Amino acid sequence: MQLEVRPDPSEVARARRWTRSRLAGSAIRSDESLAETLILLVSELVTNAVVHTGRSAVLRLVLPDARPGDPGEPAETTVRLEVDDASDCAPVPRCVDDEATGGRGLALVDGLADRWGWSREGTGKRIWCELDRCAGREDTAPECGTGGGAVAYEGYAYEAV
Repeated sequence: MQLEVRPDPSEVARARRWTRSRLAGSAIRSDESLAETLILLVSELVTNAVVHTGRSAVLRLVLPDARPGDPGEPAETTVRLEVDDASDCAPVPRCVDDEATGGRGLALVDGLADRWGWSREGTGKRIWCELDRCAGREDTAPECGTGGGAVAYEGYAYEAV
């Protein structure tokens, strides 16, 4: 499922609402921490796309289907979020001081997602991230997946410390 996002900062709120509405038909409950983390990551990546490029973007979500009547613990699942934009500029994590009002988006993505990266797509790029939910747990946690804060893309490796 996907949403086209206009190059307007007010579109970020629309992207969050759209994401919440898509959770209703998925195996992810809107009140679990995985959903809240997903909404925050949508906000960060869509903001980066529309504010830093000044161009339209496409938000895609891959959510697990709901399994009605499935009792017990939540199933293991992975949620994937992708944002395509028309800029060919690579995403660059920045170091910012405590007084800066921006520049922390990719650090948040790195800290919250189990995996993330980017690739060139045509004349633009796709930034993606994945969140894992393990059986018996409702929150996102690096120990569930292969996360732990390290990410590699375009030959560079970054590690959150």
